[in-house]
Amino acid sequence: MSAEQLAELSDLFVVAAVLLYVVAMVFFAIDLAFGRTRQGRAQVARPAEVKQPVAVGAAVSGEAADPAGLAGTAGTAGTPSGGDAGTVDGEAPGAPAAAQAPGWSAKAGVVALVLAWLGWAANLGAIVTRGLAVDRWPWGNMYEFVVAICFAAVTAFLGTQLRHNVRFLGGFVMVAAALGLGLAVKVFYTAAGPVVPALNSYWIAIHVSAAIVASGLLTLAGVAGVLYLVRREGESRLPSRADLEKVAHRAIVFAFPLWTFAVIAGALWADRAWGRYWGWDPKEVWSFITWVAYAAYLHAKVTAGWRGKAATIVQLVAFGCLLFNLIGVNIFIDGLHSYADVD
Repeated sequence: MSAEQLAELSDLFVVAAVLLYVVAMVFFAIDLAFGRTRQGRAQVARPAEVKQPVAVGAAVSGEAADPAGLAGTAGTAGTPSGGDAGTVDGEAPGAPAAAQAPGWSAKAGVVALVLAWLGWAANLGAIVTRGLAVDRWPWGNMYEFVVAICFAAVTAFLGTQLRHNVRFLGGFVMVAAALGLGLAVKVFYTAAGPVVPALNSYWIAIHVSAAIVASGLLTLAGVAGVLYLVRREGESRLPSRADLEKVAHRAIVFAFPLWTFAVIAGALWADRAWGRYWGWDPKEVWSFITWVAYAAYLHAKVTAGWRGKAATIVQLVAFGCLLFNLIGVNIFIDGLHSYADVD
């Protein structure tokens, strides 16, 4: 295939990815809306212990040992039947059983995952064919960069889903990916072609790749953080705040070293391209601000009085810095990193 045909195929893959993500979002929404309700952990109360008089020397009957009949509620492999496959670790011990969801809602969740994987494959196809069309790493402008970040965010979600059941995040991640790709097509679209000389370097595969992977993980954490603030105690379709906080924290723990590496690699690339490691360029400044903000979140997580909601607010402030650094700086501020090609 010619370069023009590969570029056209890449554009079609992007459109297909948007459509698949949107349909997957609908099925994720059905799964979440009609799935089982979950109890907030703060609302869970342990069943009261019932003491019954027993005659001296008398054998303890099965009813006396288990007056509430709780032994019969245990599921297989020691999992309470009230446990929820929609959370990271299930419901807290002693939680009241949630209302049974209709069978078709679980099937909707499976369909949503299949569609999400198909959208992921289309997103990957768009990146690969774009790279083949331009014969370089396919993240040399804002259009290609945003397409890659959407792919990284969906990859972070699907990769986490392989280890833990975080299907409740699916609809929100699909919204972010579909909007990101739509923004890339409508606002940032750049025809396939060469890039500025400064980007013709092997450092683009090192520095930008690390930033893309870290941004995908941090987007997943940002979605979980927003849901944490939305979630209220008591029954909800969302998992507990503790589970949402755990998802966000794990994603940031993985992403923070990658972002640190991206900042360092960017300084090394700047020295090679412009003869200095640091020049107070807006992108350099905001990358460092983002790093400091996420470092503050990780510090808050181990500081008494700054856990839970306070730490989540710090995390979302850091996520806002990340979004402005990735998109806002390239559009609204002139600098050496202004490669957006937006009129």
